[in-house]
Amino acid sequence: MMVAIGADHAGYALKQEIIPTLRSLGHEVEDLGTHSTEPVDYPDVAEWVARAVLTGAVERGVLICGSGVGASVAANKLPGIRAGLCHDSYSAHQGVEHDDMNILVLGARVIGVELARELVRAFLEARFTHETRHERRLAKIKTLEEKVRRHAT
Repeated sequence: MMVAIGADHAGYALKQEIIPTLRSLGHEVEDLGTHSTEPVDYPDVAEWVARAVLTGAVERGVLICGSGVGASVAANKLPGIRAGLCHDSYSAHQGVEHDDMNILVLGARVIGVELARELVRAFLEARFTHETRHERRLAKIKTLEEKVRRHAT
């Protein structure tokens, strides 16, 4: 699977730990930055990763900032993105299985490297179930996005 990964300066070190994990799991990695600990704003990185997912350049994304909250909020502003901030493996796989989550968000100042690796693995191994109830709920999310698009123009 082709996976985009991006982090702000607070998430840079964790990103550098996660990239080899992604490759060891057999995934191709598109590193969208940042490439140092110089300050960068998380909304910019969230947009880079989200657009890679939306254009189909990658199948899924991993996004890292200090707490994960800001990056999650920013990524979810783009219609079609379903980014989930996860601190446990159940949420990381269930978010894909039930909600078709396409970006995993991690808080580098909240979780450690080993847990981050576990979460990435759970996220990437999971598949959307396409169960009727989950399809219905996803359709409602898409309807909400359409309503916002119509009223924004």
